[in-house]
Amino acid sequence: MKRLYFFSVRSFAGPFLATFAISMFILVMQFFWKYIDDLMGKGLEISVIIELLFYVSASLIPLALPLAILLSSIMTFGNLAENNELTALKASGMSLYRIVRPLFSVVIIIALSTFYFANYVIPVSNLKWRSLIFDIQNTKISMVLTPGVYSHELDGYVIKVDEGEGNEFKGILIHDHTTPNEIKTVRAESGKIYKSKNGAYLFFEMTNGSVHRELEPQTPNFSPDGINHSIHSTHPAWKSQFEKMTYKINITGFDLERSQEELLKDKHEMLNVFQINDAMDSIKANGTNILNNFLMNVKSGHPYFASFTYQNHSIKKMEDKKIVEIPDHAVNFNDVVYNKKIKAINKAQATVRRLNQIVEGQNLFMKAMERDMDDYMIEFNRKFALTAAIIILFFIGAPFGAIVSKGGFGAPVVIAALLFMIYFVLLTVGDNMAQAGTVSPLVGMWFSSLLLAPVAVWMMYSAANDLPINSSEYWGKLLRNIVKPFRLKKS
Repeated sequence: MKRLYFFSVRSFAGPFLATFAISMFILVMQFFWKYIDDLMGKGLEISVIIELLFYVSASLIPLALPLAILLSSIMTFGNLAENNELTALKASGMSLYRIVRPLFSVVIIIALSTFYFANYVIPVSNLKWRSLIFDIQNTKISMVLTPGVYSHELDGYVIKVDEGEGNEFKGILIHDHTTPNEIKTVRAESGKIYKSKNGAYLFFEMTNGSVHRELEPQTPNFSPDGINHSIHSTHPAWKSQFEKMTYKINITGFDLERSQEELLKDKHEMLNVFQINDAMDSIKANGTNILNNFLMNVKSGHPYFASFTYQNHSIKKMEDKKIVEIPDHAVNFNDVVYNKKIKAINKAQATVRRLNQIVEGQNLFMKAMERDMDDYMIEFNRKFALTAAIIILFFIGAPFGAIVSKGGFGAPVVIAALLFMIYFVLLTVGDNMAQAGTVSPLVGMWFSSLLLAPVAVWMMYSAANDLPINSSEYWGKLLRNIVKPFRLKKS
């Protein structure tokens, strides 16, 4: 039995590590393709790119692990079946359940480790890489050197380059407006651009160009006879030529600045399950207090409830008033009653409109709070659903490899890609439905597992009992059995 454990784990370890590395590489390349516009032309240091790559790789593990488990399980049992080793094990009296048991123990360890990783490490990595990509996206120096486009990002400068790549450009044009009463224009046929070591300056090392300086217009000196007696021109300007020149621009404040990570810590995907649980309790408590205060305010504004509060005060106030008798002929009681009715109706309408606005605002607030609660529940269930998905995909891949009897990186890769695509589509559909509020977060995040778990049970049962599910006769018989009850009802 120990030899079987060792043999199974050794057969599984190689394909698992290889497929995991390939999956991580593909996902990292997908990340770079998505953010290539934000990373190019920023003058980022290698250390910043490596740091971003490290944090992104950690956050991509939940997607790479299910694919690696699925592909490696298909390859492992496909190799065993192709080399007739699986047949020999079954002939010795061992069932497929017993053969799978050693690898199932390994997969359980991987799944539990994944949950621990997703609960404690991934929230930190999400916080790190999202804050870092946010800082990169907001780095103003990124748009300084876009060929063919005038850039106004650096205060006091308008810069344009005709073409170029890396740090070499052609057709450089710089308009310098940093001096209030002077406009300086620098043109050069070509040049190289460097950044100072401390990141505070940008150096343009240019060749074959000119510098044109123009002062603001001067007030002419007219004599009483209307003749301009100014010695110099009213538009003074100087122009000089150069073969080589280095132009320095201060870019302090336009380099990559790291934001405070505390500003992003309240995001749902940057918390572990215990922090999510505490956040949900706080939201529930705050929502209850706000709702109770709202109901108290509504009650206090209603005359029925307000009468209990002001009854004694009103009675005492009326007792203190001195009753003055008014002659009947001095008042038209019909007009008084009508005016009171009009005032009462207007006041009631204004009160109803105000209450409607308050209720609508409160309703929007409660919906936003429920949406926030759903987002927390989505992330809460996501961590557990990932662990279950790893186990389910293993029980789909292992029997599938045993049935197909194909090893290596040929057919298993195609099969695993198709199965993983189905899993990823179901995962995305469930996530989108949960985000849209179509279904509850519990159903949305477990949607793929709920649909694939029966498939895993059926696949495992079929492979253990040697059902020929890879034959057309089997599927034809199954289809006839499914359609048969409907034919009987129709007849």
